[in-house]
Amino acid sequence: MGLPKIVVLGAGYGGLMTITGLQKKLNENEAEVTLVNQNPYHYVTTKLHEPAAGTLDPDYARVNISDVIDERKVKFIQDVVTKIDKDNKEVHLKGASEPLKYDYLVIGLGSAPETFGIEGLLENAFFIRDLNGVRKIREHIEYQFSQYHQVDESKRDELVTIIVGGAGFTGIEFVGELVDRIPQLCREFDIPREKVRLINIEAAPTVLPGFDKELVDYAVNYLEGKGVEFRINTPIEQCKEDGVILKGGEEIKSATVVWTGGVRGNKLVEESGIETMRGRVKVDQYLRAPGHEDIFIIGDSSLVINEENERPYPPTAQIAMQQGQNVVKNLVAILRGGSMEPFKFHLKGTLASLGSHSAMGIVGKKKIYGKPALILKRLNDARWYFIIGGLGLAMKKFKL
Repeated sequence: MGLPKIVVLGAGYGGLMTITGLQKKLNENEAEVTLVNQNPYHYVTTKLHEPAAGTLDPDYARVNISDVIDERKVKFIQDVVTKIDKDNKEVHLKGASEPLKYDYLVIGLGSAPETFGIEGLLENAFFIRDLNGVRKIREHIEYQFSQYHQVDESKRDELVTIIVGGAGFTGIEFVGELVDRIPQLCREFDIPREKVRLINIEAAPTVLPGFDKELVDYAVNYLEGKGVEFRINTPIEQCKEDGVILKGGEEIKSATVVWTGGVRGNKLVEESGIETMRGRVKVDQYLRAPGHEDIFIIGDSSLVINEENERPYPPTAQIAMQQGQNVVKNLVAILRGGSMEPFKFHLKGTLASLGSHSAMGIVGKKKIYGKPALILKRLNDARWYFIIGGLGLAMKKFKL
C-alpha cells in the first residue's frame, strides 16, 4: 500500500504554513509529503507593494523554498499545475509525463485578479501579483519619469500621472509607498513635484471598505497631505493604453494604471468541477471542498463565512496562515486516528502601512497610529520569516 500521500499545491502563506507544520509534526514513516510550486521560492505577498513602488529590493520579499523545507520529510517539485483530477485523485503537471497521485490534497494555489468586467483592464493595467510583476511596475514608472523632458510638453502630464485602482489594503499600502518614492523620482529626473499626480480610485463609498472609520480618516488625511487625490464611489468603466474612463464618461490620461481592486480564486479549482463562487470554494468546517473529504482548500481560493455578519472573511495572509495550521492538525489527526478540529478564525489585529514613516491599525481592540503602528507592522513581517525559517531568516530579513 505504501505511505499515505499528501500533496500540497502552492507555496503561499497557507501552503508554506501547511508544509512547515507537517514536517514538524509528522515522523518520516507516517506520510509521503510533496509540495508543488511554480517557482523555487516563496514571495511575501504582503510586501510586494514596496518593490512595486521602488522603495524595497524585491529580494526582501523572496524566500527560497530550499531554505525552509526539510528535504528528508518533504519532496519539492518545481512545476506548473495544469489540472486537478479529483475523480482519479491525480494532479497533472506541465513538466511531468505522469500525473502526481494523492490520498490527501491541499490546494493553496492563490488567486487571480478580479476585473469586475472592466473593459481593457487585463490588457492595459499592471497588477501587484508576483516578483516579476512588481519589477515591471517599478521599471515602468521610472521609465515614464525619465521620458518627461524627452516628449512634447502636451504629453508630459500623463507620463507623471499614476492611477491606482482600488483602495483596499494593497491599494492604500502601495499609494503610501509611492508618496515616499515620488519625491525621489522628481529629484532624480528634475521634475517639479507639483506636476506629478497620484490618483486612487475606488468604486466603494469609502477607502478601506469595512475598516474602522477613525482609522480610515487617519489614512486618508495622511495621504491627502502627501498629495494623493482620492476618487471614491467612482467605478472605472474602461482601462485604455493611455488612462481610464470613469463611470459618467470622465477620462483621466495616465501612462501608468495599477489595479489592486480585488481577487478571485484560481481557475484550476473551477475547472476541476468543484463548485465555486467567483472562483472561491465555500469550504466545510474542516476547510474541505464540499463532498470531497480528501481535498482541503486554503488561502485565496477558499471561502469562509464570518458567522457574526454572514459575510465571507476577506482573503488575507492572516487567515491563510491559520488555515494552514488547522489543516496540519487535521491531517495529523486523520493519519493517527484522532478527531479533527473545526476551523475558527481568530482576528489578532490588522495593520496597514502608509509608507516608510507611518501606519495605522488595530491590535486586539486598541487603535494605533503613526510610528508605533509602523514598528508593529515591521515586527509582524519579521514574525512570518521566523515562523517559516527560524531566527536566522527573521534576522536576515528584519527591516525596521
